Amino acid sequence: MIALLGILAAAAAPSAQDALGRWQTETKHGVVEIAACGPSICGRLVESDALRTNPQLRDTKNKDAAQRDRMLKGLTILQGFHAKGGEWAGGTIYNGDDGGTYQATLSLIDRDTLKVKGCIVWPLCKSQTWKRLR
Repeated sequence: MIALLGILAAAAAPSAQDALGRWQTETKHGVVEIAACGPSICGRLVESDALRTNPQLRDTKNKDAAQRDRMLKGLTILQGFHAKGGEWAGGTIYNGDDGGTYQATLSLIDRDTLKVKGCIVWPLCKSQTWKRLR
């Protein structure tokens, strides 16, 4: 019985493969591509309404003035995640709208739905539901 519970728990743990792919954000028609980054997963901004209008947009709101000239298109906005108890934790999400980086978790609701939760400090968090693009 204990061995069976261990097998079921291992099967329920997410793998990096489960989250790989392109995801439509909840706002601004953003597209984030999640890929394996060593033992972790990370995500880069592929497109958004603003990038469709101006693909040369820069990270002008970054809190670090030295980074304000970097391109938003292709920017890594998710990084440092590791599988933990049915979700990916320990990572961060960067918000180009305010230049802030926040602690984040990623949880698969189902194969095509990803819950993305970013926190200034717990319990000051916001969540979005992203949909997988095919």
